[in-house]
Amino acid sequence: MKSDPNVSLVYSTDIGRITEEKATQSAPTGDGIVRIHKDSKGRKGKGVSVIKGLGLAEKELKALAQKLKKQCGCGGTVKDFCVEVQTDNREQLKTLLEKLGYTVKLAGG
Repeated sequence: MKSDPNVSLVYSTDIGRITEEKATQSAPTGDGIVRIHKDSKGRKGKGVSVIKGLGLAEKELKALAQKLKKQCGCGGTVKDFCVEVQTDNREQLKTLLEKLGYTVKLAGG
């Protein structure tokens, strides 16, 4: 009998509920330069700054995003190893990241 890759075992009478281990993603490695993009697509014209190329693990990335959001006084999130901060002030983000020791470039318009 062939097993279907789309079907997984959810419960077993021997050990109870079966939980699959989540595969951890590794942070993408870049060229060592952090880039700050301005993006407004899909946000009804509201601009956000997207920070790419940090090369940090997810836990450190969330801590850095929290620090940046507090310094800017705005909201944001972490998606796909990119930090989205709900501000158009990329210069402030650049100075904050340079104080933390990153090489930063402003990318895009």
